Formats: sequence, structure tokens, C-alpha cells
Amino acid sequence: MADRRAFPPFGPLRAFDAFGRTRGIRRAAEWLRIDHAVVSRHLRALEKWAGVRLLDRPGGGLTEAGRIYHERIATALDEIARATEALRAGDLPQLSVWCVPGFAFHWLVRRLGSFRADYPDIDLLLRPADARARFWSDGVDADIRYQLDGRHHEPQPGIRQAELARPPVFPVASPDFLRRAGPIRTIGDLLAQPLLAEEDSGEWLTWFARQGLAAPGMVPAVRLWHAHLVLASAREGQGVALANPFLLEDDLRNGTLVRVGPPEAPFPGVAIGAYTLFIPENGWDRPALVRLRTWLTQVAGAFLPPEAPPGDPGDA
Repeated sequence: MADRRAFPPFGPLRAFDAFGRTRGIRRAAEWLRIDHAVVSRHLRALEKWAGVRLLDRPGGGLTEAGRIYHERIATALDEIARATEALRAGDLPQLSVWCVPGFAFHWLVRRLGSFRADYPDIDLLLRPADARARFWSDGVDADIRYQLDGRHHEPQPGIRQAELARPPVFPVASPDFLRRAGPIRTIGDLLAQPLLAEEDSGEWLTWFARQGLAAPGMVPAVRLWHAHLVLASAREGQGVALANPFLLEDDLRNGTLVRVGPPEAPFPGVAIGAYTLFIPENGWDRPALVRLRTWLTQVAGAFLPPEAPPGDPGDA
């Protein structure tokens, strides 16, 4: 008996799915790692095969028919992907988690033993990564990023998020650097010091603004891309770094870095962003991911005690 079901060609179907998720031909091409001309050709081929206009080209999105069709085929393709992953893994609950490197290196990795003890049936793969995950093309289940307040973050269609923690951020430096630098008694005094940054001046400018100081001309002394490189530079006495307790757990305990400001009242910490967990909508209620996000939220929240007031011994 002949199979009379209507199946479109898979290449055009994947291109359409990628376009529907990313809302752009070039973004879809980047996601699929193929040339954008190939994506355009696939989309035209699918519309010709279906006999229906799926793309609203003047508007840059989908037609109503395209939107309805994408909702249905996206669910089906996600189920095919999950079934394939289960087949290849022997149906074990596996999770691939990407994470911003500083948080992964300084805090998360040392606590994964607790997660494994609580959930020994979950096979978790942690990958520190600079770039945000492209969930479907990278085969990623969850992604942890630090989102700076006030910075535009392009929404990702089909992705949900959960805030894990909003840590206080404060300046730190090595004791040797502070001995050489002389008194730093006001927030404004920091502008005369070499300030260390990751990508740009964004974090410093946001922190200064929250402290009531506008510093539009502030330029970092050096940009080091990764939080752990910034902290390594600060330990070597090369300047002042901004960081939070998740990144400073060992340094503050060992005294390799100390909080900057008057000895009797170091500069207060202020939240300027949040560590945020991103999960595709279709995986949000997957049992292994529910366990992961619940565990992360509880452990990260418990790690941050209330910020001690200035002058309190616990603030030193």
C-alpha cells in the first residue's frame, strides 16, 4: 500500500523552521551554518511545493499561514530531535549546559558534585562558552548568561528564562596594588586608577551610575574579555576590577583580592545585572531541566547573603 502522506523536502523544511525561529534569512543561515543564498532558495522551494505564501517578505516575518504552519512543524522537528537524542544516548536523561566562563570556572564547577549526588541519573555536560547558545543547531539544553542591566538583549523566539541571582558588584584589587596606589576614599578617586574590564566600559559605567557618579569619558586601562582574566590581572596588581561574590569566593577568603574603599567602610556593592538561565520553551517542563533549574535557583540564591551595611565587620 503506497504511503500517501504529504512530506515536504527536508532541506527546505529545516530552512523554514530556522527562519521561523530566528526571523531572518541571514540569522537562519548562521544557525544552520549554510550560505544565506541556500536558505533563500530552500524557502522559495517550500512555498512552490506547498502552493502557499509562507513568508511576509515586506514585513520580514511570516504570513498567518506561515506562522500556523511553523508552530506545528517546529513541534514535530523538536520531537524528532529529542527522540534521536534518546536513541543515541540509550534513553538516558542527558543535559548539555553552556555557561558564561567566569561563573562556570569560579563557582558552578565546584558545586556540580552536589548536583550529581542529588540527581545521579542525569548525565550533565557543562561547557564554558563566550557566545550565547544557538539551542537547536548547537544541541544545547540550557544556557547560563550574565545580563547587564540597561543593555539591549535581543529576544530569542521560543526561549524562556529564569533569573538565578542578582549579585552585588563591587571593586576589588590586590593588597600590593592598594599600597602603591595610595588612598582611595571616594568613588571619584577610582577614575584616577587603572580600571580593568572585560569587553568594554559598560559594567564600570553602569556601576558608577548606580553610585551617583556620571563618568561618560571613562576608558578601561585594559580589556581582557573573560572575568577570570580580569581577576588574574587584578591579583597581579595591575589595577582595580569589578566583580561579585560568585567570582570572588576564594580571593576574598584568602586575601589575594580585597574590597576597595576606606578601610572602615569599603565601597558598597550594587546589583547591576543578573545571572540568567535560558531554556527552550519546548524543554521548560522536561523533568531533567526542571530539576536543574530548581537546583540552580536554590543553590545560587542561598549563596548570596544580604549585603552587609558599610562599616559592618562582615563587609570587609
